[in-house]
Amino acid sequence: MEKIALAPELVISRMVLGLWRLMDWKMTDQELLSYVKEVMEAGITTFDHADIYGNHACEAAFGKALALQPSLRDQMQLVTKCGIKLATDKFPDRRVKYYDYSADYIVQQAEDSLRQLQTDRIDLLLLHRPSPFFQPEEVAKAFDQLKSSGKVLHFGVSNFLPLQVQALESACDEPVVTNQIEISPLELEHFENQNIDYLISKNIPPMAWSPLAGGKLFNPSTEKEKRIHQSLQALGEQIGIEALDQLLLQWLLMHPSQIIPVLGTGKIERIRSAVKSFEVDMSLQQWFEIYIASRGKDMP
Repeated sequence: MEKIALAPELVISRMVLGLWRLMDWKMTDQELLSYVKEVMEAGITTFDHADIYGNHACEAAFGKALALQPSLRDQMQLVTKCGIKLATDKFPDRRVKYYDYSADYIVQQAEDSLRQLQTDRIDLLLLHRPSPFFQPEEVAKAFDQLKSSGKVLHFGVSNFLPLQVQALESACDEPVVTNQIEISPLELEHFENQNIDYLISKNIPPMAWSPLAGGKLFNPSTEKEKRIHQSLQALGEQIGIEALDQLLLQWLLMHPSQIIPVLGTGKIERIRSAVKSFEVDMSLQQWFEIYIASRGKDMP
């Protein structure tokens, strides 16, 4: 599989496995370890977490599986996120979900992720969502502490807009190396709000969460979903490919912003199908046919 350098010392696989739904997969530690190994054999070596995934359970489950074969750690890259405080049964004192980007909380959550994942370092730590109560200086203090201690090697954001990235970088010595945002033919927001243009200008490859639109384009129900589905089917007939997931992923992969799809599946056959998307030959005109189907009208 292709690799992509987010920084001189951070090279990740061009596709990433997201662990958001890990607890739904109902795997034993050994089954998860076997799955992780199969995913890595398919070429995906980067794994995406967040402290809150699975009501704060996914990192620990992954860590237990990794502990069965610790030598795998040096062959993979671990990504995780922090900043969201959930109002759950684990935190009965929280009346609402809110965001906390104080230096103490960022450091606390990074250290907790290290314990849960049973590792000595996080390759990439992301701020999970932009906050209306944001102090870039606090984040910079946390980043400096985590980087100097060797606990976190690189930093990025998720769901941020250009001005929010600029506000963060104005205070931080550490560069933002990626922005994990929702991108798919069903979700064109970041093409339309100039976020992708900004990322290209800064040479920041974006990660795409929900790159397959949550499966909605395979069984469409809305008018927009049906338009895109029909476009994909027509394109598949032209190219000679029945697997719509491969068309969707190639649509992302060929974009000049170097989009990195984050897959969220516990089925190895879906991983193997996704990897084949690198072999799809899609023309620029075909790319625009999908884009136009999403817009519901011709380009201006």
